[in-house]
Amino acid sequence: MAKESTQHKLDRVRAPRVQLTYDVEVGDAIEKKELPFVAGVIGDFSGQSEVPQPKLKDRKFINVDKDNFNDVLKAIKPRIAGQVENTLAGDGSRIGVDIQFSSLADFDPENVVQQVEPLRRLLEARQKLADLRNKAAGNDRFEDLLNDVLQNTDKIAQLSSEIGAGKTSAPE
Repeated sequence: MAKESTQHKLDRVRAPRVQLTYDVEVGDAIEKKELPFVAGVIGDFSGQSEVPQPKLKDRKFINVDKDNFNDVLKAIKPRIAGQVENTLAGDGSRIGVDIQFSSLADFDPENVVQQVEPLRRLLEARQKLADLRNKAAGNDRFEDLLNDVLQNTDKIAQLSSEIGAGKTSAPE
């Protein structure tokens, strides 16, 4: 049995994206030869990582694939830090952000928001409002109470003061 090439073995495991072959004349016969496709990329992908990076001449190639991507990210510890415009306040001020990534999931918007304090608080408030909406959707008495509170500015002020003071009693 002929030895199966690595490329054909990988055909069964993962569909190849690039296959390079060339024909070689050996005597009167033509043989197909495979060329391995290897791409090397050199760069600093750590952003503003707090981990010191070795000098360029001391760096080694890292084999990155779908199975070890998170491990490579964890080792590199990419990070972005800086000042961005505070569009929440709308007053032209700036806020500091420090976002770190240790897995591919950290690039999800929800996970990025968790690392920026003002955005995290807004997301929590949004989730609380969604919970409130869901509770009100099936409860007519609760919905009537909310409408009554929203129509009465005195009750809104009372609720605001109770929330600010940390009280848990319900409005009367």
